[in-house]
Amino acid sequence: MPSRNQIIVPEAREALNQMKLEIARELGMPNYDEIDKGELPSRQNGYVGGFMTKRLVEMAQKQMSEK
Repeated sequence: MPSRNQIIVPEAREALNQMKLEIARELGMPNYDEIDKGELPSRQNGYVGGFMTKRLVEMAQKQMSEK
């Protein structure tokens, strides 16, 4: 079983990074890629990851409903 943070489809890495930055900007963290993540409260990092998961689930549901 892959580790929790391993990207299973390497070609998706750039798209996932872009999505992470877009979500961070939406949450009021415009320079997220330059921030030392160890200095951020876990709540802020959790928001970014949580919103990424939510958006990915929404995208999957939409794709599944179109079949």
